[in-house]
Amino acid sequence: MSSVDSTRIGFRDALMHLAKERDDIVFVSTDSLKVVKGEPFLEAYPDRVIELGISEQNGVGVSSGLASSGLLPYICTYAGFLTMRACEQMRTFVSYPALKVRFVGANGGLHGGNREGVSHQFIEDVGILRTMPNFTILCPADGNQVYQAMLASADIDGPVYIRIGSGREEKVFPDGTPFPLGKVRTIVDEGNDVALFCHGFVTNRVIEAARQLKEQGISVKVVEVATIKPLDQVGIASILEKTGCAVTIEDHTIINGLGSAIAEVIAEGNPAYLVRLGLQDVYGESGFPDELLDAYGMSVEDIIEGAKKAIKHTKA
Repeated sequence: MSSVDSTRIGFRDALMHLAKERDDIVFVSTDSLKVVKGEPFLEAYPDRVIELGISEQNGVGVSSGLASSGLLPYICTYAGFLTMRACEQMRTFVSYPALKVRFVGANGGLHGGNREGVSHQFIEDVGILRTMPNFTILCPADGNQVYQAMLASADIDGPVYIRIGSGREEKVFPDGTPFPLGKVRTIVDEGNDVALFCHGFVTNRVIEAARQLKEQGISVKVVEVATIKPLDQVGIASILEKTGCAVTIEDHTIINGLGSAIAEVIAEGNPAYLVRLGLQDVYGESGFPDELLDAYGMSVEDIIEGAKKAIKHTKA
């Protein structure tokens, strides 16, 4: 495959690949075909697109029917319109019977909302779905990782949620890098002073913070937790045992997201000091992605200060 920078294009290209390989792939659109630039899919597979208009609740119902009939539906639209507007349908018609529906949520986090504003910035989606049994939740870092996550997750039993962005994400991993389904991945390993846990579209910032911390004599592990559910508790516990402290960085509310997940591992027998960076129980404003991440405590400088705070408390 060619290089993919946009997470939306990563989704579309992977769906094209899957449809070529298997006959059960169906794209359910709730007026969202153009959101993911899906016209090539429609042209190649017109009989595998079900367009329902702006009706996310109906879209989830249709998807559950398709899945119960042996098909593999992918429904993609804005993350909040799925996880909030159609939350009950996702719970009762898909999660409860553990059907194989693939939900792909665009505009995850603050990173995605400067075109449409606060109504299209979704900072609660991961937290909502963490409460639903049977769900697998994936938060890839860039377009190629979305592509790889789509391929890796196609045969998972039960529902899957894949968080994608606005289409303007920075490239993090080389083309073709496999997606670590169900496992954490250490992407920078300079030592054991502190662990920086992250996923999604802030990963590039965390890598830069680690580089600057190294220049200051602080040895860091950067650990990607791209599968937020089921959580790799064993892998996380092993890292916490080495460092004794950690920082979580997520473009999401810190409530019931990555920070909460790491805190749960700590509370259940792996003592460590934790700093959680992300939306601190507030909504964001409208603005450009990098400016918003900086404004809400996810800048490179914030990550560096969070790491120093965690180390200082651990060594006190």
